[in-house]
Amino acid sequence: MSTNILTQNDIQHVDYKDVDLLKQFINPHGRVVGRKRTGLTSKQQRAVEAAVKRARFLGLLPYVAR
Repeated sequence: MSTNILTQNDIQHVDYKDVDLLKQFINPHGRVVGRKRTGLTSKQQRAVEAAVKRARFLGLLPYVAR
């Protein structure tokens, strides 16, 4: 994969309030999907993980899915 979701949509900053975007990086069990599956750079992956953690803490995303 040469392009990923963030570069295709020209997203410079991953926002924790953008729950629809963050849900694309979470598998059905509620875990964050790895870099090999998403095609993100390591810097983008760290930003996504931090945004997911912040959204979980604020109650915007669940910690686990049933």
